[in-house]
Amino acid sequence: MIIDAHGHYTTAPPALEAWRKEQVAAVENKTAGPDPDALHISDDDIRETIEANQLRLMNERGTDLTVFSPRASFMAHHVGDFEVSSAWSRICNDLCHRVAGLFPDRFAMGAMLPQSPGVAPETVIPELRRAVEELGAVVVNLNPDPSGGHWTSPPITDRSWYPIYEVLSELDVPAMVHVSTSCNDAFHTTGAHYLNADTTAFMQLVQGDLFADFPDLKLIIPHGGGAAPYHWGRFRGLADMMDKPGHVEKLLDNVFVDTCVYHQPGIDLLTEVVPHTSILFASEMIGAVRGIDSNTGHFFDDTKRYVDVTPNLTDEQRREVYADNALRAYSRLARQMAERGQTPTATN
Repeated sequence: MIIDAHGHYTTAPPALEAWRKEQVAAVENKTAGPDPDALHISDDDIRETIEANQLRLMNERGTDLTVFSPRASFMAHHVGDFEVSSAWSRICNDLCHRVAGLFPDRFAMGAMLPQSPGVAPETVIPELRRAVEELGAVVVNLNPDPSGGHWTSPPITDRSWYPIYEVLSELDVPAMVHVSTSCNDAFHTTGAHYLNADTTAFMQLVQGDLFADFPDLKLIIPHGGGAAPYHWGRFRGLADMMDKPGHVEKLLDNVFVDTCVYHQPGIDLLTEVVPHTSILFASEMIGAVRGIDSNTGHFFDDTKRYVDVTPNLTDEQRREVYADNALRAYSRLARQMAERGQTPTATN
């Protein structure tokens, strides 16, 4: 089995974006926002967008199941206030729940949280519980920078985040540390802000000792872990200077990185530096980089091609990267698959 641990509903029906535009306009004009009940998306609308896009590519590339959350760049937590974010989160989460319900063997739900700049993190807990306990989410996206590129929030190791971690630990659900749109012109959303955030989150974990307080908490740092694999020696050296030898390696008891790295040398470096037990196969398709690589003739985000041929993994290790690690990280996914009679083991 091959599990893509990082996917987003980037091809949602146009009605979703139209509703969101009305909501954003209402924020700007300080008027009442649109009624969520006014948004009408049929099951056929969902099937059409999924079958023609993500599911088609999954079949072509040999992926069995995708963990599927709302479009990351659309989370846009900096827009409006908590109530705006809450309404938007419920709509997007409900939609991903419907995708998983229509294609239960091919998609598992991930959720966004109704974060808002300057608002206490624990305000997201009701939606977090609803997404997991009622909708069946197996992971949530946690934005370390709801301000959208201005970084007004404390580090993710700060105790203000602890109420979220307490619930995640209770529910046995991991968080993917994933920012949203940048509203800071200095940071391109997918080319800079995303990768900056991945690197920043990893360094915050190096500086802190979060997992001493939450030994069962699991975090996923996407996009290959940002700069961490490339600068592994820097992070290890900084940890040594903080009198924390071995701390970087110890983080990997709780932290996973994914394979959303879009060229062969990048995957080769990732699999050489990071232990294979901490790597999740993922592509984030159809996402930030959608074109065809002129050097290879293949889509940049067809990451399975890179993992298939990297010399740094044995066949057994490759199987772990393709499925076993995801089932350890997303324990609720393993249980859902077992309940459906799917064999939750890697057999590629």
